[in-house]
Amino acid sequence: MIWLDTFIQGLMLGGLYALFAAGLSLVFGIMRLVNLAHGDLIVLGAYLILGLGTALDVHPFLAAALALPLMFALGWLLQTALLNRVLGEDILPPLLVTFGLSVVIQNALLMGFSADSRKLPVGPIEAQSLPLGPVTVGVMPLITFGSAMVVIWGLNQLFYRTALGRAFRATSDDPVTAQLMGIRPRSIFAIATGIALVVATIAALYLGARANFDPATGPVRLLYAFEAVIIGGLGSLWGTLAGGLVIGLAQAFGAALNPEWQILAGHLAFVVVLLLRPRGLFPRAND
Repeated sequence: MIWLDTFIQGLMLGGLYALFAAGLSLVFGIMRLVNLAHGDLIVLGAYLILGLGTALDVHPFLAAALALPLMFALGWLLQTALLNRVLGEDILPPLLVTFGLSVVIQNALLMGFSADSRKLPVGPIEAQSLPLGPVTVGVMPLITFGSAMVVIWGLNQLFYRTALGRAFRATSDDPVTAQLMGIRPRSIFAIATGIALVVATIAALYLGARANFDPATGPVRLLYAFEAVIIGGLGSLWGTLAGGLVIGLAQAFGAALNPEWQILAGHLAFVVVLLLRPRGLFPRAND
């Protein structure tokens, strides 16, 4: 029963990591942009939810719903005003710009909220659990895992079943030809970044509900997200979910063997997968 419980807890944790990584995977799959500020944008979303919840005296779930359009607008603005200017054949300018954006966000949050750690007050649901066969599972981890499944499924439906998704794929495959067909790649990139920040806000809600956060926690979230994307295969959304689950399971079993091994076990799993499958578990066919 102990190992079964560890396995389930690892899956639940992996769902959170998949949420961290989904937006990063979407942006990379469409514009080949590695956003080094992604983790800090997740933390920014958590502070936005906290601020809206406090100012309006509403539950964090409602505050998150209010934050979604604001974060979409922020993503659209960042891509339009900043990131579109540095996209090109050279990958170094976007890396430098997003690194600088990461530093700016961290320092702005530090000035606005101090270095004290915060947590989203989700109420009694945080301590509730449900029986799942012979083990019990927390309600919040279950909701997190379910949300990860829904988000990944929704992004896949958007990517492969809609006109916007066809524009995403066309722009990703050949932006020059897509432009000849009337598609404006810069506008498509802005919409993609907006959607990525919507997903980041959902991840921020569960991050803040399940753990403390402070202005300096973004880079660690970026690391988990990056590892999940690489394990799953660059640009593969279902692969990103699989990558998050691999890291979550590795950390859960590592902690069961020795609490000091939790973080290390996740990184070792990343290295092992990278050695055995350099292109990830589910690489896109056109990569």
